[in-house]
Amino acid sequence: MGSSSAVLSREVVEFCILGTDNLPRTLLMYLSNMPSSASVYFPTLICNSQQFNRTIINHSLQFASFDTKQRPRNLKSEDFHNMVRSGAAFASPFLRDDPVLDRIDREILSRSPGKPVPGGWCLGDSNNTCDVWGNADILRPGPGARRLEKFVVNLLSANGTFRSRQCIEE
Repeated sequence: MGSSSAVLSREVVEFCILGTDNLPRTLLMYLSNMPSSASVYFPTLICNSQQFNRTIINHSLQFASFDTKQRPRNLKSEDFHNMVRSGAAFASPFLRDDPVLDRIDREILSRSPGKPVPGGWCLGDSNNTCDVWGNADILRPGPGARRLEKFVVNLLSANGTFRSRQCIEE
């Protein structure tokens, strides 16, 4: 079983949507009534696709903090700096409406309440950055992308264990 958190390449998403192979639809049909199907679908799809099975990184890319019994504990404001420093793309679990979520929106995503996360596709002025839309294919990496890059590079160079932890059978 994998993580329900996943970072997918454009090629994998197109593979799933465009249907050049029957595997994505067949797998979706088999997993649709299974508990935790979201955490199984993409790892199973990628591991069983010859086109993508060498591209997987076997890690949830998720920041979590554990209690003394090694159970994930709810993340709070005091975890914010460690969460950011980790470089992970995801974090969990959070309590519903915890103030740390507003802090993530404000300080990491530069998101105003009730507004979309601004990005390279937002061309408006500084007050209403997403009133005018640009090209959604243009990405301008920010500090979070650089932290994630460092995180992934560390995973890929982890004592030569990267290839041995992929889902490839030779």
